[in-house]
Amino acid sequence: MSNTGWGAARESIAVPARQLVKLPEGLDLERAAGLTVTYATTLYALRERAQLKPGETLVVLGAAGGTGLAAIELGKMMGARVIACASADEKLAFARAHGADETVNYATEDLRDALKKLGGEHGIDVSTIRSVGLTRSLPCAHWLGMAAISVVGFAAGEIPKLPLNLVLLKGCDIRGVFWGAWTKREPQAQRALMTDIARWCAEGKLSAHVHAVYPLAEIVTALKAITDRKVMGKIVLRP
Repeated sequence: MSNTGWGAARESIAVPARQLVKLPEGLDLERAAGLTVTYATTLYALRERAQLKPGETLVVLGAAGGTGLAAIELGKMMGARVIACASADEKLAFARAHGADETVNYATEDLRDALKKLGGEHGIDVSTIRSVGLTRSLPCAHWLGMAAISVVGFAAGEIPKLPLNLVLLKGCDIRGVFWGAWTKREPQAQRALMTDIARWCAEGKLSAHVHAVYPLAEIVTALKAITDRKVMGKIVLRP
């Protein structure tokens, strides 16, 4: 497929057919635009890397963002008990509205203490989709559990360092998530994964919530909303 409609002045861009997924009826373009990175990364992390099982406890940090929302919704679809963690009560209410079973406000509560209480004697089976707060959630891991699905990405600043003595004491796993590399190595598996996500979204099983849609000319405003941590779900730019 090429973008010849953009005019002869632009070079055509070829997209391999193996990378394309047909959108089902009932899935609008704005929600579809926000699916690929957030939901695909998250499903790959939970299903392929963590092998999350029904009845296990999943902790989601940064729960109101695009990836956090995807983790809550997909975790619930997979039968997990989901603990959503965020920095504001409004964001936690958003997480509950999308399926979270328990919530922790890590701006007002000690994250480690709260997760230990919610995890109980069994502890946390799968903790985090992001590296933020990972060192505080690691002590709450279940023996032989999946202490972390890391590293999906880093926030600005110093890269967090894990206390490996806790990995030893918990006997737990830490697994990296490099979805971009996986899509190149396993294109057919990625296509099947995206087909599942698009179908679930069209069926209403996933919200693919869009916080706001901005015209491309307002990209600065959109980025400021993200940096001000006001966004819940995804922001979409419309060319």
